[in-house]
Amino acid sequence: MALDKSGAGMQPSSGKRPDLQSEGFKEHAVFGTFFCVSDDHVDHRACLICGDRATGLHYGIISCEGCKGFFKRSICNKRVYRCSRDKNCVMSRKQRNRCQYCRLLKCLQMGMNRKAIREDGMPGGRNKSIGPVQISDEEIERIMSGQEFEEEANTSWSNNGDSDHSSPGNGVSESNQPSPVSTPSSNRSMDLNGFNSLREQYLGAQSATNYQYLPHLFNFPAHSAMIQSPPRRLDPQSLIIINQLLVAEDMEPLTTPMLLEDGYKVTQSELFALLCRIADELLFRQITWVKKLPFFHDLSIKDYTCLLSSTWQELILLSSITTYNKQIFGDLADVTSKYVPTEAELNRFSEESIEVMERLIYLYRKFSQLKVNNEEYACMKVVNFLNQDIPGLSSASQLEQLNKRYWFVCQEFTECRFPHQHTRFSDLMMCLPEVRYIAGKLVNVPMEQLPLLFKALLHSCKSNVSKE
Repeated sequence: MALDKSGAGMQPSSGKRPDLQSEGFKEHAVFGTFFCVSDDHVDHRACLICGDRATGLHYGIISCEGCKGFFKRSICNKRVYRCSRDKNCVMSRKQRNRCQYCRLLKCLQMGMNRKAIREDGMPGGRNKSIGPVQISDEEIERIMSGQEFEEEANTSWSNNGDSDHSSPGNGVSESNQPSPVSTPSSNRSMDLNGFNSLREQYLGAQSATNYQYLPHLFNFPAHSAMIQSPPRRLDPQSLIIINQLLVAEDMEPLTTPMLLEDGYKVTQSELFALLCRIADELLFRQITWVKKLPFFHDLSIKDYTCLLSSTWQELILLSSITTYNKQIFGDLADVTSKYVPTEAELNRFSEESIEVMERLIYLYRKFSQLKVNNEEYACMKVVNFLNQDIPGLSSASQLEQLNKRYWFVCQEFTECRFPHQHTRFSDLMMCLPEVRYIAGKLVNVPMEQLPLLFKALLHSCKSNVSKE
């Protein structure tokens, strides 16, 4: 195994893995600095997974931000992937998103240490000096197949019971208990490959690249076998706070027309214009919502402007998959079905758009299985809005206190309304980092690709709803 000058040539060969205990590898991956220094010039160190520019030592090896984040999400969310080829896909900066199975496999083979990931999912490893690990092929297989995650889940359920490991500010559960929507070991295989099915429909042949969109999703069984705790009553003050948030929400259907005559064919420009009008209406509703918040007069206009300009994409995304999901995944899906993309449009659909679509489908599935109600949505929305980490805020400490207030109100409401769904609150909060990530990626998708992105997304989501 060798690394070429570009850093992209490291691929698993014949199932063999490097000797992570060798002096050469330790020097290369652990004790080496972030740069390869020569007599003449300085070269940036390459990621050992994909060859992209490395940003430092992550989970034991030199890697880029993309592979670091991918490894962390895969382990924290206990995801199981599949490879449609021979489990030996090429890993490079441009191709790393094409096969998640091989990407995770290479992370493990190169020595990424899953023990270095913090249990709370927050940034920063457990031990900055921790190095790469060498694990057996059998242990790698247990991780890749999800067997190890299942064993951890069984241990967690038998040892922890109804424990509360969540804390405000991170949106991630520290518990090892499986999420009812993200646990990857499932008996059902879901075909959510909407883009390839569309390509096959319009071009008559499937794309040469088979993307692995989503891990298997798992319908976690009801907790009826567990000891039931006595029901709690929601504190009257918490009920008042939630009602104030509900009053601020506009639950009325969107007024943007989304109905077309039978037989009408929608063009790319027409669909793009419709998406813009829907986005405009959703944004206007978020601005109105801000002015109706119970703490509106407690913060400065500068801070509100800063918060809204930084979170408006996330607020629109949240409202689209909750309050207005019937229109977005119903009426708008019908409109997009009347849009027939050209071969050129299909060929221009980028890997970044593929990733955004994959994550949107996954997020939609999570919200659908959780059946998020209006009270939970209102709390999640305000918790996401009150992000004290946004630069330029003049009252970050006040925002932090407000964030904690609504965080705990949401937790109390969830525990009272769903006393036997012990991980429900942490599952809800774990959605928020994903919402932020997707919203940030979505605004960078080229405008000409948005019609096809929404067509493929809504086609996939609606197809799976009809199957259930």
